[in-house]
Amino acid sequence: MDIIIDYFQSINPILAALLATLFTWGLTALGASLVFLFKTMNRAFFDGMLGFTGGVMVAASFWSLLAPGIEMSPGEGFIKVIPAVVGFTLGAFFLFGLDKVLPHLHVNFQMSEKEGIKTPWHKSTLLTLAITLHNIPEGLAVGVLFGAAAAGIDGASIGGAVALAIGIGLQNFPEGFAVAMPLRRQGLSKWRSFNFGQLSAAVEPIAAVLGAWAVLTFEPILPYALSFAAGAMIFVVVEEVIPESQQERFTDIATMGFIGGFIVMMTLDVGLG
Repeated sequence: MDIIIDYFQSINPILAALLATLFTWGLTALGASLVFLFKTMNRAFFDGMLGFTGGVMVAASFWSLLAPGIEMSPGEGFIKVIPAVVGFTLGAFFLFGLDKVLPHLHVNFQMSEKEGIKTPWHKSTLLTLAITLHNIPEGLAVGVLFGAAAAGIDGASIGGAVALAIGIGLQNFPEGFAVAMPLRRQGLSKWRSFNFGQLSAAVEPIAAVLGAWAVLTFEPILPYALSFAAGAMIFVVVEEVIPESQQERFTDIATMGFIGGFIVMMTLDVGLG
C-alpha cells in the first residue's frame, strides 16, 4: 500500500484523481459483469450491500471530508465551523436540485415511483441515472481530497484520498450489479445490461477531475469544497440509499451492512490517512 501512496504522491493531483476514479469505475464494471454469471440477485445480499454503501458514504463524509475541512478553516469557535456549514448546506441543496430535475428510478422501485422531470425514457435509462446521481458526489469527493492533499493542507493527505477511493470502489461493486441484473431480468441482453451497469460510474472521473482542478485553482474554497462533497453524499444516503435498503424484509441485514461499511471506511481513512 505504501508503494501505491508514494506513486500517487509523485504524480499530478488531477491525474491522481483521474486514475483513482478510473479504479472506482472499474469496480462498478466488475460488479456489472456478474450479469454474465448469474440470472438472479439475492435480495438479502443486495440490501446488505446497499447498507454497506450507506455506511461507507457516511463515514467518508465525516472522516475524509468534514473533519479535514473544519481543521483547515481559519478562526476559532463558531467562526471556524462556518465554511463547513455553508459548504455542507450547498452540497445538500445541489443534490436536492438534481434529484428534482434529473429523471431517474431507484432500484427496487416501480415505474410509477420514478422521480424528476417526467419523460418517456425507458426503465434502463432511469435506473442508470439513479446510480449516476449517487456517483457524482463520490467522484467529486475523491477529486477534492486529492487536490487538498496536493496543496499541503493540514488534515488532508494522499493516503486519505487513496482510502476514500478504495472505500468508494468497494461500494461501487454492488451498484454495478444492482443496475445490470434488473435489466437482464427485463429481457435486455447480457451485454446491454452490463453496459448500462458500468455506465453509471462514468461520471466519477469527470467529477473527480473537476473537483481537483477547482481546489487547486481556487485554494481558498477548499474547506467549502470538502464540506460541499460531504453534504451531497449525506443527502444521497438519507434520500436514496437507506430507503432503497428498507423496501423488503431484510432491514436488519441492511442495518448491519451499514455498520460494516462505516467501520471499513473509518478504518481505511484512519489507517491510511
